[in-house]
Amino acid sequence: MYLHSWHKLGMNEKRKSYPSDVSDEEWAFCVSYLTLMTEKAPQRLYPLREIFNALRYQIRVGGAWRMMPHDLPQWSVVWQQAQRWIKAGCFETMAHDLRAILRLALDRKADPSAVILDSRTIQSTPESGGRAGFDGHKKRKGSKVHAAVDTLGHLLAVVVTPANEQDRAQVGQLAQAVQAAVEEPVHLAFVDQGYTGEQPAEAAAQEGICLEVIKHHQAKRGFVLLPRRWVVERSFAWAARFRRLARDYERLASTLAGYHWLAFVTLMLGTLYGKS
Repeated sequence: MYLHSWHKLGMNEKRKSYPSDVSDEEWAFCVSYLTLMTEKAPQRLYPLREIFNALRYQIRVGGAWRMMPHDLPQWSVVWQQAQRWIKAGCFETMAHDLRAILRLALDRKADPSAVILDSRTIQSTPESGGRAGFDGHKKRKGSKVHAAVDTLGHLLAVVVTPANEQDRAQVGQLAQAVQAAVEEPVHLAFVDQGYTGEQPAEAAAQEGICLEVIKHHQAKRGFVLLPRRWVVERSFAWAARFRRLARDYERLASTLAGYHWLAFVTLMLGTLYGKS
């Protein structure tokens, strides 16, 4: 049945690489985060690197699981391993360490003192329709991804809710997740006018964060680059380049959140090692 100790029948030992594959330098960084059991464990049929490459391919291309290319590991193996990584917090931990490294490389502190909060609504699909809500403002049914990023656009926290949930109601959970991700506490959060009111301000204050609302210019004509707020919008644009995140294809909200962490890990690895 097997041609090699790690080579399963039907896989090419030397396949042509995809642009989404990790480089040797990237894999050297990632392997310690992703190894949940030894490489020689009897349950392992595929190299861990190939499974990670297949998952990155899926996140970037966004195709159906059962239509994954035949020169990659079986889709069921990749999906199951992805769930293990998500439940273990591998991608989240990797993202936090990469963020600190990139900040230190720019002569900044490893932990930010300010963050930007915002959300984006993702259209639902039949898979995610059971937990979807209707966003009356954007006239769209789907899920809402609430995110906190630092002033460089790196992800610190993500919360997924039905789209009918208000942004201000998630401030407490986001603030708590932000403070848990850093050693030196964050003191300031920039937000848009959807976060106005006493409730979000009090929820943030309980975690030691002050909300600063960035308002639109009264005489707005055309596109106006609002201070600080443009950073999180750029982060959402980065995430949208990963086609699996263009819509909510996931049955579980935790899976959608985990794929956002993986997307930002991919982006930060590219920044750190110079791979587009």
